[in-house]
Parts: sequence; C-alpha cells; structure tokens
Amino acid sequence: MDFPDNQSNWRAWFAKYGPRLLLFARQQTKSLSDAEDVLQEAIVRTWRNRLEYGSPAIASVYQAIRYAAMDLGRRDGRRKIREQRVLELEPDESNWFVCPLEEKERNGTLQEAMKSLPQEQREVIVLKIWGEMTFDEIGRTLNISPNTAASRYRYALGSLKKVLTPTVL
Repeated sequence: MDFPDNQSNWRAWFAKYGPRLLLFARQQTKSLSDAEDVLQEAIVRTWRNRLEYGSPAIASVYQAIRYAAMDLGRRDGRRKIREQRVLELEPDESNWFVCPLEEKERNGTLQEAMKSLPQEQREVIVLKIWGEMTFDEIGRTLNISPNTAASRYRYALGSLKKVLTPTVL
C-alpha cells in the first residue's frame, strides 16, 4: 500500500481503509471519540514515518493505532492518579458555607495593615513570607545587611500584630 500524495488520493485511500482502521481503533479504546483521536494520531505518525522509511504497509498503520491507544491509556491512567492524589491532599471541604464576604474583609484588613508599614518593612515582609527568602538573600537583594533585614522583619511583625490583634475591653 502506498500512502497517497494528493487530496483526491487521500480521500480514496481513507474511504477504503478508514472504516477498517476505525473499527480496530474502536476495539482498542473506551469510546468512539477516543478511537477517532487514536486513528488520527496513528495516521499522522505513519505519515511522518513515511518520509523517513518509505511507504508503509497497512499493518504498520494498525500497529501505530495499537501504540497510540496504549499511549492514550497510559496518559489517562497517569492523569487519574494525579487527580486522585490532589483530591487526597486537599483538605476536607465539609464546610460548604464559607462566607466569601468574611474572606474579602480579612484580605482587605491585611492589605490595609501592610499599607500602614513603611516601604522598607513591607519589602522585607514580602520577600520573607511570599518570596520565601532567607535574611541573607533579602540583604543581597535590597543591598542591606542580613541583620538589618531581620530587624525590619521583626519591627514589621510587631506593627502588624498591633494593628491586627483585636482589642479586648
């Protein structure tokens, strides 16, 4: 079998072999849409190999379908495992009625508290907490000593604590 080299030959080739190939792909997969995807991938693989190895036999297209179906199965299996791990790692979502207003209010309070800090302290807080940097790295980044970075961090935490701690009457 020679792979066609123009559009009309492709149509004739696919009219002849397409239903057979799709039937085989359907036996290798779980759904018709997966079979169609596998068939397309196999034809593309075979077409690319044709340039390197010459026109393939129809058996090589069937083989490519089989390999494409196995690849699809592996991908789906790995995806399901990843999704299951994510579900296992996520905290229990038994609290369905989390109030987004409370969360917005808390975030707004934190933003205002951060804005109340001097710029130097804000930079250190951001680099330490969100940038996950050490005081040595912060010092190099801001051209200050690590001790200065640590003291700015301590002062910033103290200021945030005063602002964010509710007053008890």
